[in-house]
Amino acid sequence: MMSGSSSFTEFVSGYRPELLPSGRPLPLGASIEAPHGTTIVSLLHDGGVVMAGDRRATMGNIIANRDMEKVFIADEYSVVGIAGTAGIAVELIRLYQVELEHYEKIEGAIMSLEGKANRLASMIRGNLALAMQGLTVVPTYAGYDLDEGQGRIYSYDVTGGCYLEGGHHSSGSGSVFARGALKKLWRPGMSEETAVRVAVEALYDAADDDSATGGPDVGRQIWPTVAVVDHAGSRFIEADVLERHVSAIVESRRGNPGGAR
Repeated sequence: MMSGSSSFTEFVSGYRPELLPSGRPLPLGASIEAPHGTTIVSLLHDGGVVMAGDRRATMGNIIANRDMEKVFIADEYSVVGIAGTAGIAVELIRLYQVELEHYEKIEGAIMSLEGKANRLASMIRGNLALAMQGLTVVPTYAGYDLDEGQGRIYSYDVTGGCYLEGGHHSSGSGSVFARGALKKLWRPGMSEETAVRVAVEALYDAADDDSATGGPDVGRQIWPTVAVVDHAGSRFIEADVLERHVSAIVESRRGNPGGAR
């Protein structure tokens, strides 16, 4: 039970590999219909980064969950959003949170933002066998780079490829529609409040055209999950602030079925 590597995942894989998500593969030829979560959007603002996710999880043509959390705080200066098979994704992110905490305890220092992004890439790569059977996990990672003093966004593919993105990024089934909104609304140097409004509006556009993406639910008071990371750390935006943004978006589009701004 010596500590060995600073990687908690490597530690577990050496002693109890069956506890890892990748350690429980499906029988050959088997398949599972499991809830999937989408859509995630991320964008840089002046001083940090914003990440937002809708709350709907689908299973085929059924809405499996209306208030699922898809954006998580990874550590003090980073957040991660999930898209793909919900159960595997949530388990992977919880393991990743422990991974970062374990590293800090063993090394006595915070891992660099690029190091955190690469560590998540290696965990996704370990899930490739399950991804080949349909249980895909493709997260988005974002954080505040303490060395550079700015926010950064990282995207991934199912093989564990890690890519540094520009000003904004979206993932999930509604990403193509959200990306269109981000291209029109995002501007370099925008304030945090404006970035939150743009993130919510991009999810609103995605929900308009993608049935797997859940828009703000005014009746049930279900709003997107929005997190902000800057020099002060990671935090979630309060529900009353999100409600104000949603109300402004709905009012601006009232009487305009096409949704044009």
